[in-house]
Amino acid sequence: MTTLYGLDNCDTCRKARNWLKRFGIEHRFVDYRADRPAPDLLKTWASQLGGWDKLVNRGSPTWRNLPEARKTPASDPEWTLLIKEHPTLVRRPVTVTDDGAVSVGFSDNAYKKRFGR
Repeated sequence: MTTLYGLDNCDTCRKARNWLKRFGIEHRFVDYRADRPAPDLLKTWASQLGGWDKLVNRGSPTWRNLPEARKTPASDPEWTLLIKEHPTLVRRPVTVTDDGAVSVGFSDNAYKKRFGR
């Protein structure tokens, strides 16, 4: 089953959930503000996506409001601590399919390609 991680009040997450429903793709939604991903899961996502920069939204208001000293995590533990404290830094939604493949964001064309629709 596909798992969609995001925030319940995120418009992009809602669009992705509606798309999956419309195409009959069984999925579950995890609000990562309420149910925060484990550090190992975050590391797996970052690794599959090509690094922390692909997982973290540096254009978000949360990132812009961080103290400068927090904007240069140098290790996986520092990144996971930062995300634990500020889950809204993660790009949304994070989509994980049964085969373990991870992607971030939503667009109709990207989902059509990913799910073969």
